[in-house]
Amino acid sequence: MRLLVTGGAGYIGSHAVLRLLEDGHEVTVVDSLVRGHQGALDTLARIGGGRFRAEIADLSDTERLESILRSRGVEAVLHFAALAYVGESVEQPLRYHSVNACGSLSLLRAMTAAGVGRLVFSSTCATYGEPAADRVPIREDCPQQPINPYGRSKLYVEQVLRDRVDAAQRSGEPFGFVALRYFNVAGADREARIGEDHRPETHLVPICLEVAQGKRPRMSILGTDYPTPDGTCVRDYVHVEDLIEAHVLALGALAMGEGRAWNVGIGRGHSVREVLESCRRVTGRKIEAVEAPRRPGDPPTLYADAGRIRSDLGWKPRFDTLDAIVESAWRWHDSHPDGYGSAS
Repeated sequence: MRLLVTGGAGYIGSHAVLRLLEDGHEVTVVDSLVRGHQGALDTLARIGGGRFRAEIADLSDTERLESILRSRGVEAVLHFAALAYVGESVEQPLRYHSVNACGSLSLLRAMTAAGVGRLVFSSTCATYGEPAADRVPIREDCPQQPINPYGRSKLYVEQVLRDRVDAAQRSGEPFGFVALRYFNVAGADREARIGEDHRPETHLVPICLEVAQGKRPRMSILGTDYPTPDGTCVRDYVHVEDLIEAHVLALGALAMGEGRAWNVGIGRGHSVREVLESCRRVTGRKIEAVEAPRRPGDPPTLYADAGRIRSDLGWKPRFDTLDAIVESAWRWHDSHPDGYGSAS
């Protein structure tokens, strides 16, 4: 297929592009490079050759997006482009709604003008907010009550997509979408060609690995008095390649006139202390940790009920242990100590 990937220079988007190229698709990336990396695009260009093209563009430029969609003969869009720091979204809500919500509206207008009716949307478990304890593991029918602007911006896009499907059903216009609600994504390409390079880094696994590298003096365990087995928060970690497998399956199952949503997670949780110990085992290095107060708004336990995507699409994670996920992340960080700034 001829596919367009927004945010294809970012962590998850670049792994999607890599998989799609390896599957033989023609892929065009649209990325503003505000958070993405030119180094990721350079690597993907070497792998994809003539089947890969990158366009540096902002989602707000509807006319440019329409031109790209038309000129490349795009058949479907995988939409990853977004700002995704929860804390930053609280400090800069207008920016988050502008980029995530308005940017998605611009993309949808461009798709409509260009006659492209297939979309796989990168959503998030943040749309669920803080579910009651009896709603964990979280199913897709759990009430969506986000507690921060990031989660609200993603939920808004899901709601717009549902409205878009309803209108298409009435008019007979071809349109369908899938929204995938991610839990905690970790790991990297097993050959360490691309990986995770956030600036600033806020994710637990790479923070622990940066301590192992000597780039940080220590990591902080934010809260040790939660009602969990070891007192620290429990989260669901899914390997980025397994997440992308879910996108590939969702794209194949996408039907015109329908809107579907699936959770993507392992279906069980790991605590902060368990992640820390896994990083110590995998790296064989001392990773200093200090206990710190809770971070406001962190629920004790969040993990997915992934039964629906398993039964509907036959999705099954290949990386089913925490150590396997961390090993792939360490391979990237160890071979690229400065991320995409490392010499190739």
